[in-house]
Amino acid sequence: MKLDDPNLKRLEPPKLTLLEKTYLPQILGGLVVTGRHILGASLGGKAITVQYPEEQHVPSANYRGVHRLNKDEQGRVKCVACMLCATACPAHCIDIVGATAPAEWDDREKYPESFVIDELRCIYCGMCEEACPVDAIELTGLYDLTGLSREEMIYDKTKLLSVFDMTKDAEPMQSGNPPATLALPTSPLEPGGPGPRSQSSADMPSRS
Repeated sequence: MKLDDPNLKRLEPPKLTLLEKTYLPQILGGLVVTGRHILGASLGGKAITVQYPEEQHVPSANYRGVHRLNKDEQGRVKCVACMLCATACPAHCIDIVGATAPAEWDDREKYPESFVIDELRCIYCGMCEEACPVDAIELTGLYDLTGLSREEMIYDKTKLLSVFDMTKDAEPMQSGNPPATLALPTSPLEPGGPGPRSQSSADMPSRS
């Protein structure tokens, strides 16, 4: 479209009045909202504070939290090391090392010898689970993700499979029949759990 196109509509930002330039109306509006919440709570209104950790917050059904690697009916990791999740990841936080599957696994050619996700680098967009053709990787409803070091926040295959064991009853796999509401397990994921590989995201191979 050319700049002199008659169909081009130019929008000018509205001019602020002298009072609006002081930002007093916006400040007063914010104070009114704050006062409404204070008065509502003091008069017996609905409390919005969750007494965590005694009271666990239950996120919405489409919340995207900690990753997990799903297992099939035989207890094997479902991943076939196709690298689609790592390719689709906009944050480049997934590192996979594929290997030839054991001879008795006649339903696939490859499996992930190593599968690592940097949970601190991840933006939890869900692109990895959308790209996976076998529903091997999913984001769960676990939100209390903690760690005492960066290394503890790097989840390897063992730790990702342990998240599946922790959440499989409350959150069935997408290929199954999910419940109407999801209930989170009461036990949070402990920092320094099984198998995080000691490395930082700087040690991971970069992708072009």
